[in-house]
Amino acid sequence: MNDTAAGGRGEAAGTPGGAATEVTLGIRGMHCAACVRSIEKALGGTEGVTGASVSLVEELARVRLAPQGPDPGALVGAVEAVGYGAEVLAGAGTAPDGLRERDEARDEERAVLMRRFRLGVACGLPVVLIGHWEMVPGLPMLAEETRRVLWWVSGVLTMPILLHTGRGFFEGGWAAARRGAADMNTLVALGTGAAWLYSTAAVTAPGLFPEGSARPFYEAVAVVITLVVLGQVVETRARERTVRALRALFDLTPETADRATGDGIETVPVAEVARGDLLLVRPGARIPLDGRVRRGESEVDESMLTGESLPVAKSPGDAVVGGTVNGTGALTVETTRVGSETVLARIVEMVRRAQGTKPPIQRTVDVVAGHFVPAVVLVALLTFCFWLLAGPEPRMNLAVVTAVAVLVIACPCALGLATPISVMIAIGKAAAHGVLIRDGTALQRARRVDTVVLDKTGTLTVGRPQVAFAGASADFAETAFLQAAASVEAASEHPAARAIVQYVGERGVAWPEVANFAAHPGRGASGSAAGRRVLVGSPSFVTAAGVDARSLAEHLERAAAEGATPVVVVVDGVAAGVFGVADALRPGAREVVGRLRRRGVEVMMLTGDEEAAAARIAGQAGIGRVSARVSPAGKAREIEALRGLGRVVAMVGDGINDAPALATADVGVAMGGGTDVARQTGDVALLGDSLRGVETLLEISRAAHRNIVQNLVGAFAYNVVGIPVAAGALYPSLGLLLSPMIAGAAMAFSSVTVVANANRLRTFRPG
Repeated sequence: MNDTAAGGRGEAAGTPGGAATEVTLGIRGMHCAACVRSIEKALGGTEGVTGASVSLVEELARVRLAPQGPDPGALVGAVEAVGYGAEVLAGAGTAPDGLRERDEARDEERAVLMRRFRLGVACGLPVVLIGHWEMVPGLPMLAEETRRVLWWVSGVLTMPILLHTGRGFFEGGWAAARRGAADMNTLVALGTGAAWLYSTAAVTAPGLFPEGSARPFYEAVAVVITLVVLGQVVETRARERTVRALRALFDLTPETADRATGDGIETVPVAEVARGDLLLVRPGARIPLDGRVRRGESEVDESMLTGESLPVAKSPGDAVVGGTVNGTGALTVETTRVGSETVLARIVEMVRRAQGTKPPIQRTVDVVAGHFVPAVVLVALLTFCFWLLAGPEPRMNLAVVTAVAVLVIACPCALGLATPISVMIAIGKAAAHGVLIRDGTALQRARRVDTVVLDKTGTLTVGRPQVAFAGASADFAETAFLQAAASVEAASEHPAARAIVQYVGERGVAWPEVANFAAHPGRGASGSAAGRRVLVGSPSFVTAAGVDARSLAEHLERAAAEGATPVVVVVDGVAAGVFGVADALRPGAREVVGRLRRRGVEVMMLTGDEEAAAARIAGQAGIGRVSARVSPAGKAREIEALRGLGRVVAMVGDGINDAPALATADVGVAMGGGTDVARQTGDVALLGDSLRGVETLLEISRAAHRNIVQNLVGAFAYNVVGIPVAAGALYPSLGLLLSPMIAGAAMAFSSVTVVANANRLRTFRPG
């Protein structure tokens, strides 16, 4: 992952330097998509703000400021002016302290809601008992005067519920009304407020109503408010669980580290470790920070980073990542990154930013939700007028009941949560499997991918030479050929030389020490082994040395046919044999290609390499469509041509030469071992080096889309069916009316249903 993937915060607003900045605010009091739109509109209308994005699930607002933009205090004031709470989060809210700060705010909010809920239950139960006295078996019939006294008691008991349990609804509704807007608070406040006023009028001035219609329904007020608050408690817990999954990543970093000093080993807080410090990592311990191994050998479990279960061997010079788990050996690690610079911190920031972005489908839902509440208020008003003018007696009672039911059953919360909570969980789940998705748009596009284009070197292949074959001449023993080659190549640093030494060692062949070693850059190497003069290098190198290599013609032709680089070995002036050195197919690549094809995804290769080398790797991977010797600009043109044919293309690459194609594709996927340029350009970054991440991307994007559609269909269906029923659509034919209490319960738990369905994505496992 590159150094800029997380996105720098820049200087604080208003500081010198002229750089655009970003401020993150913690938001309190949001409950629906209308709240999100109100806050975004308020922040966007503040002078000096170039953009604002509000996350309902995270309860965060990310505000982009122009150079010399407003002070963060002005942003807090803008949010508070529209009826919500806000505070500026230090460290963008992504450092451990920032996350704890948000956790504490959520804990406080949930505690307040629980206190209000308990008060609602304590005052509401007697109200419900009074309202349904006749329905409770064993209770005596009440005289009219006694009933009226109890109604007065109900009216008094509902006052604390209105003023304390339901306080947030009335405050939020009033704030929205002052700015000419409406949200979920508006619906609950109008519904319960109208019901309470009607009930109070029926008790205090029964003569104003037709005979038999002056009956209050305080119990509806009590139950609706209490149940909606309970729904908020449950919803807050579910959202908190979603957000705290991100906090768990930070918990992977140990709080202390063992630092080596001139006086020995001292245990210090991780925050005090600086770049260049030497840390002792004991067997089984987590590596505190990013660094490079200086002493020791071990295997490190990097599954939390890459999703790969097999540990990775580490020795001096190898890089290690903070949060990964050391194996059985002790390591001394020199720290290279600390704080927000570490891979883990940048991953958390990238995932958090991606979770807060809005895919196109969410922007459409936001527009619909913005008109939803005013439409519901209009429907409630029309419902009231209809039953008041055309309904049977008692008309007034019927009109109030239906209008209140319409107001309290409508739920913009479910619409507002349907998409973002699924996106958030899906992106977090993908990250847990080593796939970093940069934004919700990329997540949505990936589900439609029908063509995957793969680069060769470093993508389909491991990106380092390996021996594809070794062939001795007819006049030379194979063991002697291998010994001669390894003796010289063991002293060379060339990648092909290391591949040859590894190949010989894996076959159990020992070789003598080399003497008089000499490197010939670009051509080969030479030296003496067991008293014999050995040359190892390109065919032109040995030809220039006067060696007749015609006995190796068959092996050289094989190398050319397979796209391998020939390395010729000469012993005492006689051609001994040829190694065919080539980049090897990445483990598991053939299986991934096969599974993609079985799912109906076309797989092809684009490479700048020679045709023979490309054909060899394509054959091994099972890819039938190959374009070789393609320039970086040519790759981009090929991608554009595929898109012109209506294909949805994912380009997978790792190098600078892949950057134009990654940017051109519908979804650009950068391999984990690739260059910074590739990772900056791609929409998705794979933390590991396995192509399995491409499959995971397509699977999680499709699972997330199905989940979002389920949520949206459920939320829309709930409102499409619930609102007409609440308005009394079934009353003329079936005589059925929806009680406001039932309507309130349905509204309270509709958003909980959406959250619960979204949380099914937590069970996602790559196929």
